[in-house]
Amino acid sequence: MLPSEGWAAVLPMMLGLCLLSFVIGYLLGAIPFGLILTKLAGLGDVRQIGSGNIGATNVLRTGNKGLAALTLLLDLLKGTVAVLIGGMAGPYGALAAGLGAFLGHLFPVWLGFRGGKGVATYIGVALGLYWPAAVGFCLVWLLVAVLTRYSSLAALAASAATVLGLAVAGQGPVAILFGLMTVLLYLRHEENIGRLRRGEESRIGGSKQDA
Repeated sequence: MLPSEGWAAVLPMMLGLCLLSFVIGYLLGAIPFGLILTKLAGLGDVRQIGSGNIGATNVLRTGNKGLAALTLLLDLLKGTVAVLIGGMAGPYGALAAGLGAFLGHLFPVWLGFRGGKGVATYIGVALGLYWPAAVGFCLVWLLVAVLTRYSSLAALAASAATVLGLAVAGQGPVAILFGLMTVLLYLRHEENIGRLRRGEESRIGGSKQDA
């Protein structure tokens, strides 16, 4: 165990590395792949159609399924890559980078802090930090989606189950991080939650789906 003098020297360096990891994660997370890909494909500004979201669901409204799938993959991978880079600074660097990537996707500085809803990046961060959590998320999402055909409800249920699963698995710091991320994810789905309560949320395969 380090003496107090040792901690006084090490702690600022650890905090600095975590801050650097967070910034790198944020910059990666803030890359608006949905917007970039649709513009490169000549489909215009994805923020001007559907829900105005930059995520894969709204990209799907352009009618290009391949582009939507690529958006989903890249939004997921930026979370995973951020964690792997942050992990070079240690486990807390990985956590900081994961949080940064998630916040970057939700609140990208380049787009006036108006980003996506974070589901794909959430999974990507889970994949980098504790891959069974990512698998569990996808399984719960699939089960709820098949039973209810509500994509938004599936994401909400899967994120809550992820936090519970991490806590049961003894992944304390990761569970705390995902608890915070889940709160943010719920806040970003506020409109969806309102529509679910009113019975107005569109189902998967419907013409007005906004999950």
